Amino acid sequence: MKRHLTLLSAATAMLISGSSMAAEELFIYNWTEYTPPELITKFEKETGIKVSVDTYDSNETLLAKLQAGATGYDLVVPSQNFVPILVSEGLIQKVAVHSLANYKNLEERWQKPEWDPEQEYSAPWQWGTTSFSYNSENYSGKGTSLKEFFEPSEEVRGRLSAFQTPDEVVSLANIYLGIPFCSEDAKQMKKVQDLLVGQKEFVVAYNSETMSDLLTSGEAVITNHWSGFSRLGRLTGAPIVYAYPKEGVVGWYDSLVVPTSAKNVENAKKFMNFMMDPVNMAMLTENQGYGDAVKGTAAYYSDELKSAPEINPPADLNVFFAPTCSPKAQSLIDKVWTKVMQ
Repeated sequence: MKRHLTLLSAATAMLISGSSMAAEELFIYNWTEYTPPELITKFEKETGIKVSVDTYDSNETLLAKLQAGATGYDLVVPSQNFVPILVSEGLIQKVAVHSLANYKNLEERWQKPEWDPEQEYSAPWQWGTTSFSYNSENYSGKGTSLKEFFEPSEEVRGRLSAFQTPDEVVSLANIYLGIPFCSEDAKQMKKVQDLLVGQKEFVVAYNSETMSDLLTSGEAVITNHWSGFSRLGRLTGAPIVYAYPKEGVVGWYDSLVVPTSAKNVENAKKFMNFMMDPVNMAMLTENQGYGDAVKGTAAYYSDELKSAPEINPPADLNVFFAPTCSPKAQSLIDKVWTKVMQ
């Protein structure tokens, strides 16, 4: 989820929402460092549509912003388990993605996914995995188990960083403990809570934005990380290694969706269609290093990307995609995280 951006401040976005928007504008609300400027420039040149981008750091931040009534955005980028929540709360609208001209380029396995079974709402952005990364110069381990993250050795204690929101941290804990995602069993979730409270003693930062910087500086030896974001850190020359623990990793799939309050719906649909072109999607994948869902993109990958370990996981890796949790299960997750953050 997650580089240099054209920023539109939240305050500016709110001001814009109170006035009529120009017909040829597009306002995107996306994850931090997740919108390549060269991709935006290409779209602007091809369409004449002026694009502005504002950023957030988690699905929870996005959801809270939309629930609070934020307007001024035409596209947002939630992960798969948040799409049904946005649908059920009436926060995003149907735009018939399946009818767009470039929908034919979408890989069959990603067409009409369970979180959008008729492909009415969502178009592909990127998909990848969540695990942890480590600084190989400061750490003697090999990232072979989630135990290294949740029950760290002496060399990691006080130099561990975890994401600042619960979604993926709790899911990784579930994998480590062998507890189903979205458990409604209070006893099972107490085990998750105990694990995370015990881990907290060794955490130097709860952070979802500058993980690679923490590893590079040595402030952290191990940190939660997304696969492609870990690659970007490695490409700076830092000794960052993305871990593939034996227990498995969390999978996620980010999509473009249109808020109900969007003012430039047709421009949003043009951008969705633009992103289902293999040349354009390959630009995003090259920049971010996550997986993509569009056929033919590999022909445009660099040799570095084709062989990058972050995009080429072990064949036997277990990847678990989290579903949308029931209100009861989500309540237990929230209680766990509240306890951890106390």
